[in-house]
Amino acid sequence: MTYNQTLDYLYSALPMFQRIGAAAYRKDLTNTIALCDFLDNPQRRFRSIHVAGTNGKGSTSHMLAAILQSAGYKTGLHTSPHLKEFTERIKVNGHEVDQQYVIDFVERVRSAINSIQPSFFELTVAMAFDYFATQAVDIAVIEVGMGGRLDSTNVIHPMLSVITNISFDHKEFLGDTLPKIAGEKAGIIKSGVPVVISEHLDEVDEVFRRKAAEENAEITFAGDEIEVHPGGNEWEVLLHGRPWLYPLHPGLKGDYQKKNIPGVLAAVLKLRSMGLHIDDAAIMEGVNNVVPLTGLKGRWQTLRERPLTICDTGHNPAGIREVVEQIRHTPHRHLHFVMGAVNDKDLSEIFKLLPKDADYYFCQAKIPRAMDANKLYRLATETGLKGKVIRDVNDALNSATKAAANDDLIFVGGSTFVVAELNGL
Repeated sequence: MTYNQTLDYLYSALPMFQRIGAAAYRKDLTNTIALCDFLDNPQRRFRSIHVAGTNGKGSTSHMLAAILQSAGYKTGLHTSPHLKEFTERIKVNGHEVDQQYVIDFVERVRSAINSIQPSFFELTVAMAFDYFATQAVDIAVIEVGMGGRLDSTNVIHPMLSVITNISFDHKEFLGDTLPKIAGEKAGIIKSGVPVVISEHLDEVDEVFRRKAAEENAEITFAGDEIEVHPGGNEWEVLLHGRPWLYPLHPGLKGDYQKKNIPGVLAAVLKLRSMGLHIDDAAIMEGVNNVVPLTGLKGRWQTLRERPLTICDTGHNPAGIREVVEQIRHTPHRHLHFVMGAVNDKDLSEIFKLLPKDADYYFCQAKIPRAMDANKLYRLATETGLKGKVIRDVNDALNSATKAAANDDLIFVGGSTFVVAELNGL
């Protein structure tokens, strides 16, 4: 098969959560274990760092990978979902997996696909592990897909675990309270493996402490060691109250990165104590240049300067809250908001957060999970938002651009899949 035929086969033959939702979610590790056994357990042939959390795990994973690359380590990176191209999910030193490898891997495991019948994500995880082993990476940063305890990635035994934060998302799978959700995320904590918690949260801190104690795993709350003070383009980092890194120029924009960077830095300090050589210059290089080093897209990304046009993949209440706060701090005369959503998302909390004085352009990504733009418009207008339906994402952005003055702000988001369909991203 060609590369495109291979992807068509994967998309059609394997259930994919990003496209169809709950029907693709598997509540155990049986298939992943079987795939890894078929491949002679490649996940045991490289060191790894495991990253979970509700928001920030993608940014954290990319920053850690960029720092490790800058320190001279051959670094694998597994993240999901992809925005533009499937190969974004699997990278080594910022380079996406070769398309020919994807073709060859699928041909090699075709019999296992037929017998095991994995989900799209389960197969992708196994592919990443196999590729990292084949490439003989020094270390791989592995981002959880959803939750932690039952996530397909949770077959690894990492040298370090990182949990970014806890908020409400995927309640139908992970639980309807923060402690329940934290319990699922805490499932990545392994026996004797240190864990870093990026953010203190009174409701869930004890969940992590208890799980770490059960597993005899050293636990570090990043905020107990590290303070990050944003200052425009120059940030200052304190370690135990003393100046450490300055001036830091984070490549990922948005003041909300102040929640992620402490966890990244605490993880680096822990890796240093475990024998990895990562000097301060590598830390600053990685944090400052994470986008060119790893190719990350869609995190408070500027698409155009006049009118200022920004996209962000934040899509749950906590993520949208941070986005709205960042919009508030971004100088502009009037806000134009290009918005889409998925149909299995409870939008009631999100609508409460969105500014009422913006003009909205309700659109719909080209995936089965996308909420119909007319339904989104109806639900939004019932909460006091005003706007119009323009179904195609890029047509909606073009309409907003034509309507906006040069000193207005255009924001595109509400769904990862809306951002993914933007031309020129």
